[in-house]
Amino acid sequence: MKKLKEFTIPFVGLKLGRHHYDYHINDTFFDFFEYEDFNDIDVKVNLEFEKKPTMLELDFHIKGHININCDVTNEPYNQPLENHISLVVKFGDELNDENEDLLILPHGEYEIEVQQYIYEAIVLGIPIKRVHPGVEDGTLDSEILDRLEELEPKIGEEKEENEVDPRWNKLKNLLNDKN
Repeated sequence: MKKLKEFTIPFVGLKLGRHHYDYHINDTFFDFFEYEDFNDIDVKVNLEFEKKPTMLELDFHIKGHININCDVTNEPYNQPLENHISLVVKFGDELNDENEDLLILPHGEYEIEVQQYIYEAIVLGIPIKRVHPGVEDGTLDSEILDRLEELEPKIGEEKEENEVDPRWNKLKNLLNDKN
């Protein structure tokens, strides 16, 4: 995978302690990942990077909004986004990123790429079902919603369960004729 230079942190030259990195995420970031589910994105990422003698701790605080299409009406709307993930980086013999909260880097590494973690935090912070707020409170006026209401089954128009279709009575007569 290609690197994005601004999301690579060389930690070898950093002093022990806390360091802060701020990133502004927009459409070009997601173009890099070839992810096209968003119409527009405006997200701020605040990364608190703490260097300790034997490990690194990263806390990603993500806040902003994403313009996406509603799953019900396909109308675009701004979905607020807020997410937080933590990552602990330790050093070992070989790279191991199987655990989502722990990354093991080989001894001798001098930098860490955070682009993948930011990408995952944003994508996983979006609700599974994307519903326009106007659908929930009934203020959205959309042709699709009007059409869905037309096609919705009417409760009052259902036949009573006791009422039998007269065609069934004719079939019952055939059974009675056998005897």
